[in-house]
Amino acid sequence: MHSDRAPAIVLVRPQLGENIGKAARAMLNFGLTDLRLVAPRDGWPNPAAGPAAAGADSVLAAARVYPDVSSAIAECSNVFATTVRKRGVTKPVLAPREAAVQMAALPGRSAILFGPERSGLETADVALARTILTIPINPGFGSLNLAQAVAICAYEWSLTAAAEGLSQPTATQLLPPAPQHELDGLIAHFERLLEPAGYFLPADRAAATRLTLRNLLTRASWNHLEVRTLRGALSAIERRINA
Repeated sequence: MHSDRAPAIVLVRPQLGENIGKAARAMLNFGLTDLRLVAPRDGWPNPAAGPAAAGADSVLAAARVYPDVSSAIAECSNVFATTVRKRGVTKPVLAPREAAVQMAALPGRSAILFGPERSGLETADVALARTILTIPINPGFGSLNLAQAVAICAYEWSLTAAAEGLSQPTATQLLPPAPQHELDGLIAHFERLLEPAGYFLPADRAAATRLTLRNLLTRASWNHLEVRTLRGALSAIERRINA
């Protein structure tokens, strides 16, 4: 079931099954599932797409094939054509983030058109869109492949409020910073170990050295567990010294 706000990804005359699979993988990473194929060169289904999708089989299974761009976007109100050049067509030009915000705000279905790997969208394809979507890239090296372009647009969509159910896979619950008295105890522990080693000599530099040490140890937002771990390490060193 596709979200009414999530854009459809329309691959126009894609050439390689591997690229279709990689595009599907990029889509599912960022919560997009509506894949539409316009006249794929090698037909559909394509056996090369599955392995390249790396598990995004649900997107490939639900992909719909159309004979032309017009039928692929027939019910879409907001159509964006990805192209580097305007190709003589005067239309608004947006970057991926701006386009994603617009898709989330505008009523009706949205679709993003991506052209064939070698040549990109034809002028007639771009003419069917309401807006041109241009990905800023290095002018000296414009080699952006199909799956990369899909991933960039899908990622920008994932940042909008309309993209639901996505989360950082590696996000962890952070512990609150340690209270000041625990940091003071950590600093004092360091000083107790360093003093006998002559770390604070010469005496006329001792105050500045202590201040530098304090600034160093308070720069990081140590939490309670981290302070306890570091104190434990210092205590182990201290026991070894005093043994």
